[in-house]
Amino acid sequence: MLTQTANRDSRLSFWPRVREFAVPPSMIETATVRRCAGDWAGACAAAGIDVDLNLRSVARTHGQHLAAQVRDDLRHLAPDLLRWHMPRIAPNGLLRPGLTIALARYDAEGHDGECPVHLVARTPPAWADAGQRISLALWDGSHSEASACRHPHPHPNRRFRLDLHRHLWDARRTDELRIRSGADRLPADGRPVMNPDPLAMVPQGRRCAIDRWAAEAGILLQAEGRPTGTVNVRFGGRHRLVLDLVADRDGLGPPALRFAAASADGGACALPVLPDAATWVLPDLELIRTGLIEVDRLHPLVASALVPDHSPAGSSRIPDRAGQPRLVECRGAQHRIGLVNGVLAPLDHDPAEIRREELLAALTGTPLPCLQAIDEAHRHPDCLAGVRERLDHGDTAGALAVVEGLLGPDALLRTGALRDELEAAALRRITYGLFRAGLVGPGPGRIRPDRRRPRDRRSYPRHATSC
Repeated sequence: MLTQTANRDSRLSFWPRVREFAVPPSMIETATVRRCAGDWAGACAAAGIDVDLNLRSVARTHGQHLAAQVRDDLRHLAPDLLRWHMPRIAPNGLLRPGLTIALARYDAEGHDGECPVHLVARTPPAWADAGQRISLALWDGSHSEASACRHPHPHPNRRFRLDLHRHLWDARRTDELRIRSGADRLPADGRPVMNPDPLAMVPQGRRCAIDRWAAEAGILLQAEGRPTGTVNVRFGGRHRLVLDLVADRDGLGPPALRFAAASADGGACALPVLPDAATWVLPDLELIRTGLIEVDRLHPLVASALVPDHSPAGSSRIPDRAGQPRLVECRGAQHRIGLVNGVLAPLDHDPAEIRREELLAALTGTPLPCLQAIDEAHRHPDCLAGVRERLDHGDTAGALAVVEGLLGPDALLRTGALRDELEAAALRRITYGLFRAGLVGPGPGRIRPDRRRPRDRRSYPRHATSC
């Protein structure tokens, strides 16, 4: 699900950061253990997914049969895998905001003409996306649901849908990813076989999964009850193609695919839309092809599907050096600073000398280089970028673990960029809580993000919050 910015360049550049920070290994491990134990609600909690449905209420409203179907899907939902494959936007690869994605569709039996019930995943609007939370709910076409009332776009999006791509979230069908992504046609060098773009209107820098379009269009039309027909392909706000799936003249071969430019009269808007997941080459395939990621860094279910012959080499991550002493050039000698009683402190100076130097610094003097290094670690540490990325992607526990490994669990943060980041993240989490409770909307009363960061991700273009 590659996405693009206003200048329509490739978004491959942010995917390595997404794969590193958006779904951390600890989340995958915890969610997997709970899912395998049958605790689907616990797995969702571990993956940062809020559940806005009650199976008893579903049974009362829609019947026991439909409730049993929903329960079965929830038990096989891999919430960490769903987060892995959710649509994302530039520049930081955050979840596409204000989106409702259909995961499954259920036909209500005994209710002719009733709107089908959908299991949906929703992302909050950009102003309330702290923690990068996702919510699960049922959508039956009504607005009686509390979570639907407060969501800007509660209806399932036609372009971003996963009900036809269960292999992206259903643990029972993850093996289908190899075929549906085109990885089964990888040559020995690992480069995917790609056909050239059929029209020059396809945005440059984007790699379309054209060799899968015919099959995916057939799946879409079959879901619509038609063996052949016309499908609309959207590349963004203004780029569209029309695909005609035509049956073979002899009826023996597969349907042929014909390309045409979408008409300007808006008639293509009424056509079925090829899902975004089927439009572009899977980002993980692109990352493997370009060498930007190792197979061991992929989600285990994704790695086993894309490279089934790959043998996990164990953890390839750099060993954690949290709490290890660091060297500082201090008065012509190499001194150490490290954690003492849960606080970062100099190790090669006696307490009396430290008290004198702290008093001197309070009187506007120049402190020891060791004390300067500690102060810099509190205010603007080298790990600030990593902490910021983790906070942006909702990994608060991981960010705090990095801070505690650097400064100690009992440290009191001093005024500076690190403290500002943590405070801003806490305020944004409050905003999300108020949004979930329906106590604040996108008006003047909402808590605004910290504007001191020129790179703040909330400087989205207006269209980023629309479906």
